[in-house]
Amino acid sequence: MSFAIVGFARSSGDVTFDPSIPLTDVNATLYGPVVGLGQSFGIFGRQALFTAALPYAWGNVTGMVGEQSGSVYRSGTADIKSKISLNLRGNPAQTPQEFLRRPHRSFIIGTSLTVTSPSGQYGNTKLINLGTNRWSFKPEIGLSWPVKKFDFDLYTGVWLYTANASFYPGTADRTQSPLTAIQGHVSYTVRRSLWIAFDGTWYAGGATRANGGPPTERQGNTRLGATLSIPIAKQQSLKIAYSSGVSGTIGSKFNTISVGWQYAWFNRH
Repeated sequence: MSFAIVGFARSSGDVTFDPSIPLTDVNATLYGPVVGLGQSFGIFGRQALFTAALPYAWGNVTGMVGEQSGSVYRSGTADIKSKISLNLRGNPAQTPQEFLRRPHRSFIIGTSLTVTSPSGQYGNTKLINLGTNRWSFKPEIGLSWPVKKFDFDLYTGVWLYTANASFYPGTADRTQSPLTAIQGHVSYTVRRSLWIAFDGTWYAGGATRANGGPPTERQGNTRLGATLSIPIAKQQSLKIAYSSGVSGTIGSKFNTISVGWQYAWFNRH
C-alpha cells in the first residue's frame, strides 16, 4: 500500500536554549508545510513501512542576545526525516484480500529507525537556523494492545546525534549526548478511518558540549497532545492534531496545531 501526505502546521511559544547558545527569553512563531510519501511492504513475511517527509518552514523569532533584544525572520527547507518500521510480532505482511478477511486485531511488537539528514537551511554564523547541520538517528521499539475499540501504545527510543563541526560562530564543534524518549498513546476507533487519540511524550538527557567543554544541563521535557482522524472520501482522510509543551528545562514549550491530508492506494500486482 502507498500513501501520500500533505500537511501544514503552526507552532508558537517559548524556546529555552542551552548555555552554549547566548540567547534568552526567546519566543518563536513558525509555519510549516510538509509533503511526504509512504510505502508498506513485506520483509520475510513481516509487515514493514517506509516513510519520508520534506518540511519547509518560515517565521519570526525574538529574544535577547546578551543585553540586547533582537528579531530575525527565517524561511527555507528544514531537515528531511525518513523512517523504516517493522512488525516483529502480530500483523504479518498480507495482501489486501487477506487483510480484509483477518478476523481480529492482535498484540503487536514493532521496531523502527528514524533518520534526520542535515539537509535544512543552515548558516554557521547564525544563532537561529532551520537545519541542524548534523545527522540524527532514533532506534525505537513499540508495543500495541488492542482492547475492543481502544488501542494502547507504548514506545521507547533514543536519539543519537553526530557532531556539528561548524557550530556558531563557524569554528566550534558541538556534540550532544543521547536523548531518551518515551511515548504513550490511547486511541479510540469510532469506525474505520474515524478515530481519536490522546498522546504523551517525555524526553530526558541530551546534554551538549562545545569544543569539548563541560556539558550543559540535561533536558527534561514533557508534551501532551491529541489527534482526530476523519474520513473525507474513499481512500482519503483528514487529520487534525494539537500538542503542547507541559514542562521543560531546555527545548521548546511550543503549542502546535496541524492539519494533514492523506491519500492511500493499493498497489496492484
